[in-house]
Amino acid sequence: MAGASVLFDAPGPRARTRNAVMTVLTVVAAVVLAGFVISRMSAKGQLTRQKWEPFLTADLWRTYVWPGVQGTLTAAAVSIVLALALGVVLGVARLAPIPPVRWVSAVIVEFFRAVPVLIMMIFAYFFYALYDVFPSKHLALAGVITGLTLYNAAVIAEIVRAGINSLPRGQHEAAASLGMSWVQTMRLILLPQAITAMLPVLVSQLVVVLKDTAIGYQITFVEMVRQGTNIGSAYGNYLPALIVIAILMITVNFTLSSFATWLERRLRRSQRGPAPLEAETIEQEGAPGAQVLQSHRD
Repeated sequence: MAGASVLFDAPGPRARTRNAVMTVLTVVAAVVLAGFVISRMSAKGQLTRQKWEPFLTADLWRTYVWPGVQGTLTAAAVSIVLALALGVVLGVARLAPIPPVRWVSAVIVEFFRAVPVLIMMIFAYFFYALYDVFPSKHLALAGVITGLTLYNAAVIAEIVRAGINSLPRGQHEAAASLGMSWVQTMRLILLPQAITAMLPVLVSQLVVVLKDTAIGYQITFVEMVRQGTNIGSAYGNYLPALIVIAILMITVNFTLSSFATWLERRLRRSQRGPAPLEAETIEQEGAPGAQVLQSHRD
C-alpha cells in the first residue's frame, strides 16, 4: 500500500521496462538537441567569455536579477497562500449539504477556471487603477496576485473535491454514527486525509503559480523573466541572460518540490501511528497485560 498512487496505478514489469526505454531515448534525444543548440550558440558568439562577464559584477545582480527574484517570490508566495485558503473553502463548499452553497461555489469555480489568467490580471490591474484601490507602485503586483489567486483557487478547489471524494465512504458513515456533524467530519477526518493524499498534485499546481508570475510582464510587473530580457537588452547577451534566469527558476521550483515531498512523507508517517504490540512480545517482556491476554485465550 506504501507504493500506491492516488493519480494512477503502479506500473507492472512490462510498463516499467517500457518507461525505462522511453527515458533513455528521451535523454539521448535531449543530449543531441542540447549539443546542437550549444554549437549554434557558439557559432553566433553567444557563449564567449565577454557575454558572461557581466554576471560576475554585483551591479547586475543588484540592479536586475534581485528585483526580479524578489518580485517573483513575493507574488508567488502571496498567491499561493491566498489560493490555498480560497481553494480549500470552495472545494469543501462544493460538497456542502446545502444546495445553494454548492451551486454558488460551483459557479465561482467554473467561471474562474474558464477565464485566462492574463485576462484576469489585466482586468484587476485596470480596475484597481480606475478606483485607486492600491498605490500606483503596487498596481502591477496586486493585478498579478489577483489573477493567480482566482485561477489557481478554482483549480485547487477541484483538487480538494476530488481528494475528498476519493476517500472511502465508510469514514463519513462512521463519523455520522458517532454523532459528528458534517462540519466536524470534514474538518477532523476527511479534509486532513484528502490534503495529504493530494499533496503531490497541489505542489504541481503551486509550481504552476510560480511560473505563471512571468505572465505579469504584460502589465509591467517586475519579475525574473522580464528582468532577464532587460539584461539581454542592456548587455547584448540575451541567451546567457535567459539561461541564468532559467537556472534560477529551476532551482526555486526544485526547492519547492523537495520541500513538499519531505512534508508529504512527514504527514504520512505522523498518520500511521505506532505499530501494535504482539501478544507474545507482551508476555516475554512480562507486561501486566500478559495475564489478561492469557485469560482471554483460555
